[in-house]
This record gives sequence, C-alpha cells and structure tokens, in this order.
Amino acid sequence: MSGDDGSDDDWFESALDDEDGDSEQTDTDDTSATQPESDAEEPTSADTGPFAADSDESDSSGGDSPFDDDGGTPFNEESDSSPFDDGGDDPFSSESGASDTDAGSSGDDGGGGLFDDDFATAFESAGSGDGDSGSDFEEEFESDIPRVDIGIEGLDQMIQGGIPQRHLIVTIGSAGTGKTTFGLQFLHHGLRNGENAVFLTLEQSHDAILDTASERGWGFEEYEEQGQLAIVDLDPVEMANSLDNIRGELPALIEKFGADRLVLDSVSLLEMMYDDQSRRRTEVFDFTRSLKQAGVTTMLVSEASENNPFASRHGIIEYLTDAVFILQYVRSDTGETRLAVEIQKIRNANHSRETKPYEITNDGISVYQQANIF
Repeated sequence: MSGDDGSDDDWFESALDDEDGDSEQTDTDDTSATQPESDAEEPTSADTGPFAADSDESDSSGGDSPFDDDGGTPFNEESDSSPFDDGGDDPFSSESGASDTDAGSSGDDGGGGLFDDDFATAFESAGSGDGDSGSDFEEEFESDIPRVDIGIEGLDQMIQGGIPQRHLIVTIGSAGTGKTTFGLQFLHHGLRNGENAVFLTLEQSHDAILDTASERGWGFEEYEEQGQLAIVDLDPVEMANSLDNIRGELPALIEKFGADRLVLDSVSLLEMMYDDQSRRRTEVFDFTRSLKQAGVTTMLVSEASENNPFASRHGIIEYLTDAVFILQYVRSDTGETRLAVEIQKIRNANHSRETKPYEITNDGISVYQQANIF
C-alpha cells in the first residue's frame, strides 16, 4: 500500500510478517467504536475512503503493505498482484496488473487505506470459491425478520425462532468459559449451511484458530480453500491507532466478500486501548455502527467484569448490541462448580429466562436445556 501517509500501514506489515510461509498469511487491522446508548442510530453508508468506486489506488513497490512480504497474500497463494492494481472501479479484481497508486484516492486523512491491497485480496480470494416451549418461555414473538440459529445444541431451543438476522450479539464471560469456542461454533454452523464467514481475532494467530477448529473436526482449512471463510488476525494497538480507516473500509470489504456471519474476538482489547471513558464509548459505538452498516450477523466476544459476571469489563458493549449471552461459573454451597449460560436479552425475540448448565466437549459447547444448575 502506498500513499502520502504510510504510518498507518507499518504496524499492519509487521503484524503479518510471521505468518505461514506457504500461505503468506498476515495480520491486518480491525477497529472498534462506541456509543453510550443501546438504541444506537442506524448506520449510514460510507461514500468515501479507499474503497470508493472511483478509487485508482493500488500497491506500489515501496513495501508499505503488510501483505506484500514476498509478493503473496494470506488467502490467495497464487496471486502476486494487488487487488487495486487495475486502478478501475473494482478494487477487488484479481485479474488486473500492477500499477502505481494515487495517494489522492485514499481515505479522508490523505493516507493510504488501512485495508488496502492484500487485506482486500484476502476477502476477494476467500470469497471466490465455488425446542421445547415450557413455562420458562414467553409467548412467541410475532416478527417477519429473518432468523438465524446460533448452532449450539440446547441454546437454540432456548430461543424462539432464532436470532434476528443482522443483529449484533455479544458473548460475555470470564477466562475459561469457552467464549472463543462459542464464537467459532457460531461460525461453523453457518459454514456448514453454505454461508460465508469472517473471524477477526485480536488475541490469537491465524494458525492457532485453525488448530482450535481442527481439534473439534470443523475443517476450517477446507472452508478457507473453498472461499467460504476468512480468518484475519489483527494487532489491537495498531488497529486502535488507525481506527478511522478500518471503520470506513471494513463494511465495504465484508459486503464484497459476502459475509453472512462475523466474529470479533475480543472487543475488550479494543476498549482497553482508550483510557478516557467518554472516548471509549464513542469509539466502540462507531465501530458497532459500522458493522450494522455492513449488514452482517455479528458476534462480539467480551471479557466479563472482575466484580460482576453479568457485565462486560467496561460495561459498554452490552448496551450497544441486540443480544447478550452470559457465560459464567456457578458454585453451590457444597463447593461444586459448573458452567452456566444465561440469555440476558435478545431484541425482537423471546427466549428462556433460566440459567442452564453447559459443557465444553470435543464437539464444542452443549447446553443442557432440560437440566437445572444443581
């Protein structure tokens, strides 16, 4: 990626240098944004930025793009060309040749787009592949909104009709409660049904995510090869430094890839980048609004508060999302400890209000809907 302002890209390059040499997988940056109210206004589409249709920005040979290490891209091993090389209307075209970039076509800050070149290529190449209603339920919610299942046995039965499509979901839990597994299982269910999915991780590497999925027999490598799945590992500090670019470009990339489901693990790391509470809320709100603009059903993973297992670490994200799942440890008077899940809220859907035990097995998470905690 080349432009007058290359500072936004340096972190991007270094984050992706250590990926697998065969696939040239590299880190990219993501973003987080906030708002204090739960009924956040509906996002408006972004008309500007490095993904605008009239942009002729492409990679120069300056080596600023984090995905340009050896000419490879993380999701397209056979392509050495930048997705922006044609300088034409389609920045994701893989058939275009290399050309010089025009810095004037970058984002509002005059610098190169954070998700230029190979991050866009990652999405392009990845996308090119061919219950029981007992007394604990409220009455069925009448709605024409399309629904999706989480994909977790027992939990889907606790939700009447499924999660409304394009909702923002947050899974809150302390260490060891299976938050990442929860998100991966959510994606696997969609992939198994022919949907496209994106996993953005701020905590683990691309290979670590593949290994976790492989241990449970979910075959994420095959989904990547088929173009259904994109796994992008990002550096939270550098992403926070370039949040404006990410926020503007991520929805366009998601839309181009055709993602149906997206998981960000975890939003807590983004929140920690801001010491000022007011700015933290604003940034997280803006980020969630950009995801709504993308029209993708999104699950955010968040750490629980140290003092309150029913709240996120900073007490913000649960007010900006449409559905909240709480994963927690429950200890009895006898000292027995079990994992339990509770649905705190789902907008436009009715659900069980009970706390139910669950287990993490080799097959993933299973919720025992018919059982009690103790």
